[in-house]
Amino acid sequence: MAADMKDSDISRIIEMAWEDRTPFEAIETVYNLNESEVIQFMRKHIKPQSFKVWRQRMAGRKTVHAALRSTAVKRGYCATQYKMKSSR
Repeated sequence: MAADMKDSDISRIIEMAWEDRTPFEAIETVYNLNESEVIQFMRKHIKPQSFKVWRQRMAGRKTVHAALRSTAVKRGYCATQYKMKSSR
């Protein structure tokens, strides 16, 4: 699964899995990992306590599956998440 992945890909998958608005389907589209593979991936690549917290956080969350999301959710991230901060 992750044997041939770059560190930047591993980091991005972990980041996507922690994001509230990123559905498992988005991770599968980009990295070809289905939900159960993402769970295995997270178990392997984050600390045991962090994995436990992540699983509790994901349990029952409607935004982790595209089919359960509200039609009002049009993007996979917060509108200000990727905006560059200006230096004044």
